[in-house]
Amino acid sequence: MTGGVLPAFAPIWALTGLGYLLGRFRVLGDGAEAALTKYVFVVAMPAVLFTTMQDTPLTALLNPGVLAFLIGTVVVGAIGFALGKWVFRRKLSEWAVSGMASCYANAGNLGIPVLLQLFGDSAFVVVMILLQTLVLMPSLLALLEADAREPGRSRWRTLLMLPVRTPVIAASLAGVLFRASGLHLPHLVAQPLHLLASAGVGTALLVLGMSLTSGGARDPMGTRRVEMAAVVGLKLFAQPAITLGVGLLLGVPHPALMIATVCAGLPTAQNIFIATSQYALDSRFVRDCVLVSTLVSMGSLSLVSWLVGEFL
Repeated sequence: MTGGVLPAFAPIWALTGLGYLLGRFRVLGDGAEAALTKYVFVVAMPAVLFTTMQDTPLTALLNPGVLAFLIGTVVVGAIGFALGKWVFRRKLSEWAVSGMASCYANAGNLGIPVLLQLFGDSAFVVVMILLQTLVLMPSLLALLEADAREPGRSRWRTLLMLPVRTPVIAASLAGVLFRASGLHLPHLVAQPLHLLASAGVGTALLVLGMSLTSGGARDPMGTRRVEMAAVVGLKLFAQPAITLGVGLLLGVPHPALMIATVCAGLPTAQNIFIATSQYALDSRFVRDCVLVSTLVSMGSLSLVSWLVGEFL
């Protein structure tokens, strides 16, 4: 099974490594990381999400493993929130990031190749993208905005303006509306969007690699390392275990349950890092969560796949 998982990670590490080299040797000059991060958040990822949502059939939500995956995601996210708030004593925006990093899976650029390698079918990724983009990402950004809102501005006004101020949410909603209405963009508009989208994920991985060269003092007490270990453990082991248990209780058929469980064990998505980097937060923490969870998942996904196959 390991031979089936490892090829899916090759482009992830290749582009992240290239980004590191670009940042390490300042190939793109000073300020390149900040500019590319802004580009990904404002231009590239909205194009990815709009085109994905527009091409996604809403009937994909009828998959029998969806409820098990959703419950596992909510439970693990709640545990991550609780640990960040009451155990590690973080402020609102920081425990929100910890919670989301614990349950937000890398569906797009890793989920698709992993499912194709293991099962020959990546349809479940469509469900993950819908749930995460339309529910989890807006929830995270709403919490970040609420914590960073300007003095004198009400929280409700901040939240109501979130789709307008946040391109990734606006693009996702627009994509769903276009899909539901049956409308199609003119070719002259759709083609540039698809070109932007095709480069969006790759650019996000380059930015992730470039962020590895960022300086800054480390936490001398090591509390962030402990917190990162908790986040990675929740994402790679607790989430698939809870998803499997819920699926067994609900009587989800074997193939659908195995796919949902493997998807629950995918590592933290770099989307969380991109979103976090737009706010006054320690983005190194979520960057390290993404990198460590991606590295460890090369082994954990193989273990989860083998154990679920043996158990079922």
